[in-house]
Amino acid sequence: MRLLITGANRGIGAALADTLRARGNEVLGTARNTEGLLKLDVADPASPPALAGQLGEAPLDALICNAGIYFDKPETLDTGYPAQMWADMFAVNVTGVFLTVQAMLPLLERAATPKIMIISSQMGSNALAKGNALIYRASKAAALNLGSNLAEALKPRGIAVGIYHPGWVGTEMGGAGADLTPAQSAEGLADRLDALSLDGTGCFETWDGRAHPY
Repeated sequence: MRLLITGANRGIGAALADTLRARGNEVLGTARNTEGLLKLDVADPASPPALAGQLGEAPLDALICNAGIYFDKPETLDTGYPAQMWADMFAVNVTGVFLTVQAMLPLLERAATPKIMIISSQMGSNALAKGNALIYRASKAAALNLGSNLAEALKPRGIAVGIYHPGWVGTEMGGAGADLTPAQSAEGLADRLDALSLDGTGCFETWDGRAHPY
C-alpha cells in the first residue's frame, strides 16, 4: 500500500510510519517542518492542497490523520481556556483533518480499496466525560463525529473510514505513566488499518480492536 501519515515526525505517527514501512508499505510521512518528511501544516488551509499537488497521479491507498495538539491540560475552568486556544486546537484536531481528507480525495479515489484512519481519542467519548481538558476533549469528540459523517459520505465512493483510540501512549503528549509504548500502539493501529473495510466503515475502535463507546 501507498500511505500518507500526518504528524509523522514523533510519537505515534513516527512509530506508525516505522511499523507500516517494516510491513512492506510505501510510507509518506508529513510534518510542519522536519527534514526528511513532506511539509504539511494542517492548520494552514493552503497546505493540504499544495501537498496533494506534489504527490503526482499515483493512487493513495490509505490516509492516516494523526497530527494533533493538546495544549489545555493545565487549564482551569474559572480563568483558563482562552478563545485563541480553542481556535488553534480545533484548527489542527478537526479542521485540519477535514482539509487533509478533502485534498487527498482524488488520490484516494484512484486506489482499489482506499481507507482513511482518523486518530481520535477516548477523551472524545461522551461516555468518558471527566470535566477536564475541555478543548482537547471537545476537539476529539468533533473529530469522532467528523469521521462518522465522512464514513457515510464516502461509502458510496468506496472509501472506508475508521476512527481510533490509540491507547494511553508514552509520548510527549501522553506523558509519564502511560500504558503503552508508541511501538505497541502502532502495531495495533497497523492491524486495524489492515482490517478496515467498507463493511466496518464508521467504526470507533481501540488500538487493539475493541469497539469503543461514543
